[in-house]
Amino acid sequence: MSPAEIDVSVHRQLGELVAGMRGLQESIRRIEEGAQRAEDKATSSRAGVHQRMDQLVDRVGDLEASVSTLGGDVAEMKPVTDDVKRWKLMGIGALGVTGIAAMALGVSFAEAIRRIIFVIVGKG
Repeated sequence: MSPAEIDVSVHRQLGELVAGMRGLQESIRRIEEGAQRAEDKATSSRAGVHQRMDQLVDRVGDLEASVSTLGGDVAEMKPVTDDVKRWKLMGIGALGVTGIAAMALGVSFAEAIRRIIFVIVGKG
């Protein structure tokens, strides 16, 4: 090979190396841009997750306050409910006693009317 052919061959190889390096640089740049976009999406997603988590914490706090208040209300209602149950049982008992008394009175009244009718009719 002549020196001129060597120069052309070296220049051609250097050109191919430069083109290859530029291709590598472009590939690296695209990879870095893709990584940056992915990082931006991940950051945005994490921000959304944190925002929803904050909302959830607020809602749980409100729920705890409501349950606490409700527990107090139920504790206040418990004696009233117990009294109403007691009154109901007393009322059922009173109705039972009244029913038995009314039945006894009805039987006595019916017996008295039967005797009056026997006296009037003359069988007694």
